[in-house]
Amino acid sequence: MNQPDFSNLQACVEDAKTAALDTNAGPADPTDYRQLLIRLEAAREKLPPLYREKVFQPIARALDELSESGFVELLKRDPDREREAGLLMDIVQAILQNGEGYEQTATDAFQEVVSDLYDGFLSAGDRAGIKPPDHSVIAPLVKWGRPQYGPYTWPVDAAAHFGLETGIVNLPPSHAKQGLLAWSALAHETAGHDILHADTGLLQELSQVVRQELIGQKFSRSLAEYWALRIDETASDVLGVLNMGPAAGIGLIGYFRALNGAWGGTPKLRNTGPDYDPHPADILRGYLAAETVRLLRFDGAPLWADALAAETDKDLGTIVLGRTTVDADTAKRSAAAVAAAIAESPLKSLEDHALAQIQNWHDRDEQIAASIRSHLASAGDLNDCYVSGMYAAHVVAAAVTGALGQGANIPEIFQRMVTVLKSMHDANPAWGPLYVRHPGDLQPHRVYTRPAAESVAAG
Repeated sequence: MNQPDFSNLQACVEDAKTAALDTNAGPADPTDYRQLLIRLEAAREKLPPLYREKVFQPIARALDELSESGFVELLKRDPDREREAGLLMDIVQAILQNGEGYEQTATDAFQEVVSDLYDGFLSAGDRAGIKPPDHSVIAPLVKWGRPQYGPYTWPVDAAAHFGLETGIVNLPPSHAKQGLLAWSALAHETAGHDILHADTGLLQELSQVVRQELIGQKFSRSLAEYWALRIDETASDVLGVLNMGPAAGIGLIGYFRALNGAWGGTPKLRNTGPDYDPHPADILRGYLAAETVRLLRFDGAPLWADALAAETDKDLGTIVLGRTTVDADTAKRSAAAVAAAIAESPLKSLEDHALAQIQNWHDRDEQIAASIRSHLASAGDLNDCYVSGMYAAHVVAAAVTGALGQGANIPEIFQRMVTVLKSMHDANPAWGPLYVRHPGDLQPHRVYTRPAAESVAAG
């Protein structure tokens, strides 16, 4: 097993930093009520049946009940678009951008990644013995905008205020063309936040599990509370790695460096975690990613975990969480305890299953990503890229890990990634004329598989 190659990580960070500095906000928010209704109706038929039912119809009813005067008042009350007006604008932007073809190739690629990550957690094969989620049963809809916020999601429990039965995921528009590491953050948003908010009580149970585990291992109560109070972001990091493998871990480290550099700081992981910040300190998240990778079920997990921990160590300084200074050894050990508690604890809200039982990264996933990686890095026909069992998460993982290697051509890998994801989206039955909730369920269960050589000969 070869040591992970991070020789091109700095170039990946610069690519993501350049994207983060791009202030393109995408299409302007539609603030004319009557014109908005006309545009939405025109975009309606471009959505597949499931999204017409779960997204278009609820928002159309909500706008009708709101009326023009209520619409104007809502926008006036939330001028910065951070609360209800921001959610409303993001919902209609998701419909309009899909219907009107904004950045169509990249939008379809983006949607395919989000759909795959969500479906992977909900498909019958992975969720055997576990009831469906209490809230959303279809993947979130995607949109571009708000570069000042970076990637984010409105989970289903937020979108439900307008009647939706799924969430909305956003990327800054610059990431339609560059900023590869940001695409690995989609595992955190969709396999993380959107999943965690779909099951009633899941977040609360995870918070309690983490608190009890840390106290049981004799960590201070203040450190236990620090992690437990940040469970939404913490568990989303863990779920991102479970779904996208080590690429989600190194993507997190590199992307945070890029954002810190772009937003006026030093391009390093931050060692401070203020009380007001719902995210753990960056340095803790690097160690958390490393320790989650250590729990994955592929042979290279220990090597990758050590490499991620070593990369995080490069930014290690004085760790201050709230008003408390924490030594490095305690921080690392607590991250390991938190990763194991979140990934491996049987949860009542999941019928006594652990998250790592539902999703994990296996040797087969690593083999698929390696095969895709070789095609993304070459100038060959992308039709040869397709591997049995591949999903969008494999494609993003392959692109991220491929871009890390010495001399990698990041723009070319990015564009080839988007092309492959777009073609996968075009073939996705959930975006066809049928009500297909989880494409992963659409697989025949054969009694026997003919060897590949015989299949070719028979053809």
